[in-house]
Amino acid sequence: MSTLDSIDAILFSLSRAFTSPFAVFVQIQGCTICLLLALGWLLAEYVRNREVKRIKNSIKAGNSLAFLYQDINELEHSRQVKLPRVSVVMPLKGFGEHNLHNWRSQITSLYGGPLEFLFVVESTEDPAYHAVSRLLSMYQDHVEAKVVVAGLSTTCSQKIHNQLIGVEKMHKDTKYVLFLDDDVRLHPGTIGALTTEMEKNPEIFIQTGYPLDLPSGTLGSYCIYEYHMPCSMGFATGGRTFFLWGGCMMMHADDFRQDRYGVVSGLRDGGYSDDMTLASLAGAHKRLITSPPVAVFPHPLASDLSFGRYWNYLRKQTFVLESYISKVNWIMNKALFAVHCYLSWGFVAPYVMAIIHITSALRIYIKGYHQLEDTTSASGMMLVITLAICTFIELLSMWNLTRREVQLCNMLSPEAPRLSLATYNWGLVFVAMLVDNFLYPISAFRSHFSQSINWSGIRYHLKDGKIFKIERRKDMGPTKTDLGGKHLYGKKGAPQKASFLSSLGRNLAHWRQPKKFDV
Repeated sequence: MSTLDSIDAILFSLSRAFTSPFAVFVQIQGCTICLLLALGWLLAEYVRNREVKRIKNSIKAGNSLAFLYQDINELEHSRQVKLPRVSVVMPLKGFGEHNLHNWRSQITSLYGGPLEFLFVVESTEDPAYHAVSRLLSMYQDHVEAKVVVAGLSTTCSQKIHNQLIGVEKMHKDTKYVLFLDDDVRLHPGTIGALTTEMEKNPEIFIQTGYPLDLPSGTLGSYCIYEYHMPCSMGFATGGRTFFLWGGCMMMHADDFRQDRYGVVSGLRDGGYSDDMTLASLAGAHKRLITSPPVAVFPHPLASDLSFGRYWNYLRKQTFVLESYISKVNWIMNKALFAVHCYLSWGFVAPYVMAIIHITSALRIYIKGYHQLEDTTSASGMMLVITLAICTFIELLSMWNLTRREVQLCNMLSPEAPRLSLATYNWGLVFVAMLVDNFLYPISAFRSHFSQSINWSGIRYHLKDGKIFKIERRKDMGPTKTDLGGKHLYGKKGAPQKASFLSSLGRNLAHWRQPKKFDV
């Protein structure tokens, strides 16, 4: 028997095996996952579209500033002077191609009340320090803003440390504090919209939003986009949600002054993830998290976002599930870990089977008719066609939600360059779906067994769900952030570049001895 005949025999055997009851169940399960995702995105699109229609109707009714306020009377001076003071705290790390644009969108907010901006850096050696200082000098007569040097964190992640230092430095009359990532591109009316909701409902603990990723064209950027899209439906509720994104969080300033619900101590004492920690506290104390329909923000990804940087980002995201603040939180994280891993590989498995069915069918067609193999092939191809239809529906729903969010962002920022779907490559989106779901369980298990992670050149070690050890070694850290491609060091502080093979070798070594290496 020739090699080709042996391969054919294996193909036919696999194809027959993949038409067994269990294999059919797996493939139907994959189709079900596709349809459930499509349904979730359809409901999210409905919420975003409702906001688009509201803005259009307001404009038709004569409110040309509907992107700022639903009621144009809110712009009257007598109402604007009564608006509460808001402090915007932005922890910075590095400087990249989109930072200036993002920072300008933040400090040029059209919020009518007292507003201050605190840009918090680790040290003056951070490239962000000089860049943001120059920007603020251009707006010093128009904006209340300052740069705060936080120093090094010792008990929590550097981001959380910067946030808490920013809270300490905020104005004594501040009523609401808004935490923003420095890669968030705000709309002119965002701060006003968030504040209005907080004023309407004092029971709100946190208001949040979510990014709309703008892929740069690389596979890594599409993997990021695909990773975020399933989560986006949890933020497009138009109200109550259980999800929280650390890139945009508005909270009561007094919650921090008085350490209500343990927000300060929970973050400061071993906190790794700001959003997961605060979401856990909200759940434990039955506090309300909301996400207004206008809280969706353009998030341009770095033009040089490599697949390696996507992997680093995925590692950090799965590592979040290893941190917790209570037993209940630990149980929830492990349940999420198990469900996500199961669904991820449950999503990918039908496509692997589909490749076998298609290849087998092609070989049967080339070789000629065989009764048993032809019957098996027909059954397999029916499953393939069903999966293809479900995949098309899923991608169509994803496209529809993205289209609506692009439209909403354009309406909320009429002065900004127009966003477009024309640059999206939906073939790469499909590939990214398979790649991301295949790699997620691998990353999750890697995080579980390592209990340490390198985040922007700092290695954090966890014990009992909290940070207990922090290592800083520039020579073995990355030189750029994952999503924004921001340079982490100036020329003096930049680590020497290492080859891909040496980097891979360190990673393998760290896998075996996580306490002895810092990659």
